[in-house]
Amino acid sequence: MSPCDSLRHGRDVLLTALAPAIWGSTYIVASELLPPDRPFTAALIRVLPAGLLLLLFSWQAPARRDAWRLLVLGALNIGVFQALLFVAAYRLPGGLAAVLGAIQPLLVMLLAWAVDRRAPAQATLWAAVAGVLGLAVLLLSPQTVFEPVGIAAALLGAACMASGVWLTRRWQLDLRLLPLTGWQLVIGGVMLAPLAWLADAPLPALAPLHWAAYAYLSLAGALLAYGLWFRGVARLPTVAVASLGLLSPLTAVVLGWTLLGQSMTGMALCGLAVALASVLAVQWTASRSR
Repeated sequence: MSPCDSLRHGRDVLLTALAPAIWGSTYIVASELLPPDRPFTAALIRVLPAGLLLLLFSWQAPARRDAWRLLVLGALNIGVFQALLFVAAYRLPGGLAAVLGAIQPLLVMLLAWAVDRRAPAQATLWAAVAGVLGLAVLLLSPQTVFEPVGIAAALLGAACMASGVWLTRRWQLDLRLLPLTGWQLVIGGVMLAPLAWLADAPLPALAPLHWAAYAYLSLAGALLAYGLWFRGVARLPTVAVASLGLLSPLTAVVLGWTLLGQSMTGMALCGLAVALASVLAVQWTASRSR
């Protein structure tokens, strides 16, 4: 890889990494700043306004042959994933909810091996496993409270996102980046609307802090983050993109540590270092394979 290509690749990795880092803040925002027990409403407000804004400023109609694929991607990447994400965020500590989603790179590797018959490089596989184990050491302690519904939601959400990342790269829809992101956000929002209407209580009178939290989730957590994420999916190896998802639980843990005073022991700090090293290792092996 030439120096110019290396610089371009590094920039793509850094921009893509911003997305899971922003998503890692979802847990603390949901638990500390939003009205309680309204997961589907939070997911709806997060994705639908952002999708409508993107389509308003970058309209492009999908090809008829891509319509069903766009519906599948909108469900996996946005609708089902966001619903499960906020269920987990409301029911589990932020770090635990995020670490369960860290199995995503392993699931992407499994899909690539089972369907595409592409076995991952051994170094990449071990790096991803080390990242999950590092996060487990970081978070799983005797004091951790396990809530079955929250755990199931986090694991299913990781499976949805892994499938969505793999299919997005596999299908390569004939849409520019912003319309591709906007259509998926709108499709996911339409899916979430009946859930929010039927399952959640009506929103109370919102304070300015609530408005600010919802605006952050929509503008930063959906419009910006998903745009960067799908840009990375189009430009980087699929496993490399999925491994960056490990930055989401790391961000959740660091925010809980710095803002909520959640303690970190020496063993937890070792787990943090292992998880970070695994992300760097996967990116390094992926760049070499290019």
